[in-house]
Amino acid sequence: MIEVPNISVPLRDLERAGDEMAAVRKAAQKRLHIAPDAIASLEIRRRSIDARRGRPITVVYTVRCFMRGGTNSERALLSSIGRRGRGPKVEVVEPDRNPVPLVSGAPLSDGERPVVVGAGCAGLFCAWALARQGLCPVLVERGDDAARRTALIDRFDRTGELDCESNIQFGLGGAGTFSDGKLTTGTRSPYHRAILEALVAGGASPRILFEAKPHVGSDVLPRVVTHIAQEVERLGGEVRHRCRLTGLRVEGSGTGRRVTGVELAWRQGRPDPSPDAPVGAPGPERTETLAASCVVLACGHSARDVFELLRDLDVAMERKTFSMGARIEHLQADVDRCQYGPAAGSPLLGAAPYKLVSHVRGAAPAYSFCMCPGGYVVAAASEAHGVVTNGMSLAARDGANANSGILVNVNPGDLPGDDVLAGVALQRRCEQAAYAAGGGAFRAPAQLVGDFLAGTPSSGPGHVAPTYPRGVTWGSLDGLLPETVLDAMRAGIPAMAGKLRCFADPEAVLTGVETRSSSPVRVVRDKGYESVSVAGLFPVGEGAGYAGGIMSAAADGVGCAMAVAGRILNA
Repeated sequence: MIEVPNISVPLRDLERAGDEMAAVRKAAQKRLHIAPDAIASLEIRRRSIDARRGRPITVVYTVRCFMRGGTNSERALLSSIGRRGRGPKVEVVEPDRNPVPLVSGAPLSDGERPVVVGAGCAGLFCAWALARQGLCPVLVERGDDAARRTALIDRFDRTGELDCESNIQFGLGGAGTFSDGKLTTGTRSPYHRAILEALVAGGASPRILFEAKPHVGSDVLPRVVTHIAQEVERLGGEVRHRCRLTGLRVEGSGTGRRVTGVELAWRQGRPDPSPDAPVGAPGPERTETLAASCVVLACGHSARDVFELLRDLDVAMERKTFSMGARIEHLQADVDRCQYGPAAGSPLLGAAPYKLVSHVRGAAPAYSFCMCPGGYVVAAASEAHGVVTNGMSLAARDGANANSGILVNVNPGDLPGDDVLAGVALQRRCEQAAYAAGGGAFRAPAQLVGDFLAGTPSSGPGHVAPTYPRGVTWGSLDGLLPETVLDAMRAGIPAMAGKLRCFADPEAVLTGVETRSSSPVRVVRDKGYESVSVAGLFPVGEGAGYAGGIMSAAADGVGCAMAVAGRILNA
């Protein structure tokens, strides 16, 4: 097949055609100077929107074409383009091959089976890749399956009754399940396509295979991650919910230390998924030690007890830069008009996203994070007496508001003392301060942007209604975050409005605090994904400090799985 990039189709042409694929096909034929019937079939490989100011909006495609006549027609086309001199950039490409092939593994004893701790993006896809390699992993997750977890989150939103083991942070799919499922990433990995195809096989829209800014939607992700977990089990793996890591068995000393097993506390039995079922799983919690020479640690950035466990075991960790701030909400219609002008509202464009950063002299940089078009601010607490915010969108992205984090980096040098977990302590203090400012019951403190910039407490909303489900308490964000973070936000919001006019809308809403965008620690590993201080321990994903989103975490998990598989199968 041949691949042709940068086919620009004016939005007005797509709207007139009424059939996007037909319009793209016509544009490809025109670009290649070929007859209408020369293309046997066409596949969109990438779709992005060019909405730069001062230009008509266009949709830009990369396509792959299967030519009638097969290879001979492809060669003739390439020869023709060459004779014309300047022409479209065209290349012959081979069909995709899955870099995580299904293989039949040799039977493994219990001690030889790899154990994966955490079923977030990194852990779930690590277990999926290990299972495809025939290694029958044991995947343990402290939270519930997707159905029960969804019911608990819904009840928390209604009543404020928090299950500290199963919530927006913990449970099958990890924090990404309830944060829109954005798949945009700045990393490049040979595993990206395979990950996207696995998501589509689980029920995600096939459009994620080619959209420049793909997302799944928090209403679709629960069934997607359930399908992937079921695939792990179908291939011989084991998935345990309500199974919490309480310790690591480590033998040896000095540079010769090696992991030999995991200590677990778990409850067997399937919980009642109904919204009014009691918190927790049925039956008493029992403990178990599971022998394992390969342990993948994919605990996520909110598993603070695991960080403490590693520190107590002298596993090499280091402070890393992380971010803090608040959620900012605008009317989605205002964002659409700022981004798309008169074309706002076109179904071919959907709800407009944005990505902003500010660099103001005298203040730290501020940036938008996890922007959720047509979305909602969510209550993302995992500890009692701590308020945490995040954002999500449903697949349709049809909510009235847009929201994103407005965040500022906190660097290791900004933290006091020498405790490697000083960043965790700062996160917790800010979350507890937000809880107190909200008045308890996980209400969140909120302030209008105009009041925030003026240093004045707010007494109520304007035209933007906050979407945080537990309700907000109007007041001030002052004192809830470090002064350097607040100062950078105050400098950054007006600067960002220079790029997105509505960003400094005085009646936009700030809801605090957002503290869990990234991990404040890194578990140090080598190039083979293995801990530098404990052999057989493989820290991966966001919690370990090696990823920053669904795709990068999933790719990190798959890369680790392939390294572990190579070690086991070649032993």
